[in-house]
Amino acid sequence: MTEPFLPFALPDIGQAEIDAVVQTLQSGWLTTGPGARLFEEEFAAHLGGGLEAVAVNSATAGLHLALEALGIGPGDEVITTTHTFTASAEVARYLGAEPVLVDIDPATLCIDPAAVERAVTARTRAIVPVHYGGLSCDMDAILEIAGRHGLKVVEDAAHALPATWKGRTIGTLASDATVYSFYATKTLATGEGGMVAVRDPAIARRCRVMRLHGIDRDAFDRYTSDKPAWYYEIVAPGYKYNLTDVAAALGRVQLRRLHEMHERRAAIARRYDEAFAGLPVRLPPRPGDGAVPHADSDVHARHLYAIRLEDGAPVGQADFISGMAGAGVGCSVHYVPLHLQPYWRDRYRLTPDMFPHSQRAYERMASLPIYSRMSDADVGRVIAAAGRLLGA
Repeated sequence: MTEPFLPFALPDIGQAEIDAVVQTLQSGWLTTGPGARLFEEEFAAHLGGGLEAVAVNSATAGLHLALEALGIGPGDEVITTTHTFTASAEVARYLGAEPVLVDIDPATLCIDPAAVERAVTARTRAIVPVHYGGLSCDMDAILEIAGRHGLKVVEDAAHALPATWKGRTIGTLASDATVYSFYATKTLATGEGGMVAVRDPAIARRCRVMRLHGIDRDAFDRYTSDKPAWYYEIVAPGYKYNLTDVAAALGRVQLRRLHEMHERRAAIARRYDEAFAGLPVRLPPRPGDGAVPHADSDVHARHLYAIRLEDGAPVGQADFISGMAGAGVGCSVHYVPLHLQPYWRDRYRLTPDMFPHSQRAYERMASLPIYSRMSDADVGRVIAAAGRLLGA
């Protein structure tokens, strides 16, 4: 019999997650309630350092709330990378601000601090660095630029749980906010969901108000405080960005399993590194390889394993991905850069030569499956299929 198709990504959901969801359903509290509150508290405790955590229904929502709470508005410029998903940039447009896209560092695939420096103008108000694939950006350089120019920093950490920068967990640095994604393919999955981590209580309060229609207190608070449950006040034109208790139930269990799931991803990456070392591919950057500015002991979250085909590879990107699919293995590309997307390309008159490092990476890149549900046999199938295509 032919082996079943191996998907590019699958969430790692076990009996503990199922039991937690069932208990939540039985509790009668399905929307934002005590479960979401506990998830926030446990996530903040996991990060440490006196942070507050605000649960939201997506990282996109979290980025929007963070920039709004920091006062970003019409006429402002927000610098981010072209080599990302559109959410990193589109949230600035929600607020009437203008995203300014810059290239990546070819070694790390993260935003290039030198390109950030060149992009700063009198209208720049914030930087949104994206920790690509689970490797942290050069946060020393970014925070130094931000401090010198008086800019806010909102880290897009959708790929970065539990990554570190020079020994410090992403989310605990001197940024104004850090935003995580709990989408189904992420290292912690609730299906849809996210978290905003902040140090300033005023920013946390604004995010909490704006995530639920601008109401001055959450639904849970309305039923547990000394004010009448029916009474509420709208203090701002907010949004509908709250996380449900059902999703939070998944998140709380996944948070407890985070180390276990990360260790499995890291083990898969090590097998890939060893198997592909002699092939005509550029392996994903990692702490300690000498090409990146991280500490040797830094943690790579291993959300993605994106190889780049060398010029001498026997197949190109399209043939490699279709060949892997023919062998029963799903692959993807992260990302089709924003400068190639019609909206961003046309609105800002962007061309590939403006972003040579992102463009070159995109044209040669393929993301291989890497998720904690993969068996050793699954990993072996990926290695064998890739090896056949690349001449091993």
